[in-house]
Amino acid sequence: MGVCTCRPGATVWLTGLPSSGKSTIGNSLAELLRADSRRVEVLDGDENRALLSAGLGFSRADRCVNVQRVGLVAEVLARNGVIAVVPVIAPYADSRAAVRKRHEQSSTPYIEVHVATPLKVCAGRDVKGLYARQREGEISGLTGVDDPYEPPPAPDLRVDAHLQSIEESAEMVYELLLARGVTRR
Repeated sequence: MGVCTCRPGATVWLTGLPSSGKSTIGNSLAELLRADSRRVEVLDGDENRALLSAGLGFSRADRCVNVQRVGLVAEVLARNGVIAVVPVIAPYADSRAAVRKRHEQSSTPYIEVHVATPLKVCAGRDVKGLYARQREGEISGLTGVDDPYEPPPAPDLRVDAHLQSIEESAEMVYELLLARGVTRR
């Protein structure tokens, strides 16, 4: 039997409000990891919603199902040597805790990163026009505005992305992965 030369995988879950910078940081982190010859998958929240969780709404129950589905995919990838970068809001602490527990049960590294951009900054960025649509009454249930967002009380890393560049934010996450032995330079 041959010896596995795979490097360990991990899930890096980037949680935060809409327009906080999760996807941008996640994609930048993926570039850093690929430069280290790491296998990386970015599980984009919008893409997951359209395909993996098609048909789900935005009720608390549907949001939790969405997070659990994405969490399962991330855990399967991670336990097979891929670094799964997951820029998904995951507004409820209990859903994120269930994903962490799934990873713990398979001894798979799970790193929760809170992209802690303040609501006012996110609303100013309004990358997808969600905040404007909510203000106009076109949509309701916007996370952090008229639907809850439960910030993680003790994330593995808190990134104040509004105070630094995307590259600096991604480098902070990368440094944590180095410290945890998930990757190496």
